[in-house]
Amino acid sequence: MYIVCVKIAVKSEHVPSFIQATLENAQNTRRETGNVRFDVIREQEDSTRFMLYEVYRTKEDFLAHQQTPHYFRWKDTVAGWMAEPRSATKNVAIFFGDAAVE
Repeated sequence: MYIVCVKIAVKSEHVPSFIQATLENAQNTRRETGNVRFDVIREQEDSTRFMLYEVYRTKEDFLAHQQTPHYFRWKDTVAGWMAEPRSATKNVAIFFGDAAVE
């Protein structure tokens, strides 16, 4: 499993639009054959901060995701709504779901 965690801070006036655009991206990403999971998470203490938790079967599946029309649409739509540049970590699973990953 290839896991990407994206941290995003959104300008407060754009939060509702950001959520709508991000949910559209998440729903389309879930239809990709290489995607296992796409969670949109909002911080409890600061409602302008989000994390995208994305799981792909392989790194190549993630790279393919970054070439889809819905990803480009999301990226272009939300770019001006960021309060700061988004950051991401790339990860591999050690324990995923109910089992250790070999």
